[in-house]
Formats: sequence, structure tokens, C-alpha cells
Amino acid sequence: MRHFQTVAKVGDIDDGAGAAFKVGDKMIAIFHVDGEYYAIDDFCPHMGASLGSGHLEEGTVTCPWHAWRFSVSDGTWVDNPKLKVGCYDVRVTGDDIQVAVPDEEAPPGYSPSESAADIESRDE
Repeated sequence: MRHFQTVAKVGDIDDGAGAAFKVGDKMIAIFHVDGEYYAIDDFCPHMGASLGSGHLEEGTVTCPWHAWRFSVSDGTWVDNPKLKVGCYDVRVTGDDIQVAVPDEEAPPGYSPSESAADIESRDE
């Protein structure tokens, strides 16, 4: 069963920006895009950079280390949709931005023990 955790207040994350927060036992990146909030895993599966500190443009965050790009709405790697990072429900209740605390199950197509190269070679 999941529950929502307050991570920030409306206004804490500028429109067109992201930030990272601890949610349960994970780091989650929250992005503010055109008045909506989105949440994906904070760590890039390539080398572990914080996606919350990446450049956000048109609903896509670019990893600050090696320019991997991910859709903030569903966690898909833009350059190879075979790979995804976890994506989480976000809601605004009053002034609180809340994220669904993730269950122990990993999202489809993602395993923290697999590298991106492992996933690519498995799917070929």
C-alpha cells in the first residue's frame, strides 16, 4: 500500500525547474512544468547524477553529467525508450506538493542492479 508524503510547498520549485527530495528510502526528482508537477527517480541510471539538478526544457530533463535526456512525465529515456527511470504520482493538496511513497517493487523496465548497457543488450 502507498501513501503520499509532503516534500515541498507550492512556490518552492520554480516553473521550469526541478529539485531532489528524499521520499521514503529513495531520492525523487520533482519537476514543475507549466503549472504541473512530475516526479521521477533522481539518479540517472548511467552514472548516478542527480536528475533534479539537470536542465529542464519542454518536459525533458537533461542529465548534468553526460546529457542523457528523460521525459519527466513518464521517466522514458528520450534517446532510447527501452529504458525508463521510476515515475511517481504527484498531487497538490492545499499548498503541499506530495509524492506517492514508492512500494518496494521497481517500475517496469528498470532495475537498479542493471546498467543501461545491460538493458540495451538484453532488448536487442
